[in-house]
Amino acid sequence: MPAFSGKYYYTVDPKGRIIIPAPFREIISTNYSTKLYIANALFDRCLYVYPLEEWNRLQEQVRAKPRSDEAIRFFMRRVIASAVEVEMDKQGRILIPVAHREDADINSDVVIVGQIERIELWDRNEWDAMFDPTKIDKKSVEERLAGYGL
Repeated sequence: MPAFSGKYYYTVDPKGRIIIPAPFREIISTNYSTKLYIANALFDRCLYVYPLEEWNRLQEQVRAKPRSDEAIRFFMRRVIASAVEVEMDKQGRILIPVAHREDADINSDVVIVGQIERIELWDRNEWDAMFDPTKIDKKSVEERLAGYGL
């Protein structure tokens, strides 16, 4: 299955829509339906966009987990409960609901990033702040990634 990868800069139009980048549209139209799910991110101030089939796969994973687990309940309340279905139109656009734009502080300039099975939508300022070199413990990140063999 092809993976979403890459970073693209776009602008939210006055109606709250964004254009899905052409490489992502190609993956979606070739491998998935045009129905997508937008949900709040677990901790980051961004939005997750899942193709319907990947969203269904995620739901099945969650269903198999114990609801007595506090982390699972938090995930369900934060991510699952926030999800809304959207349809990609013929121009490759999706409407980002107002509540989701507010939750992620998405205003005008957006960074759209591929994350293998999903797409993330970030406000440009939030994205840039995340990569402020003074806020990253590079040594710790390198050590942890090395522990994963990356």
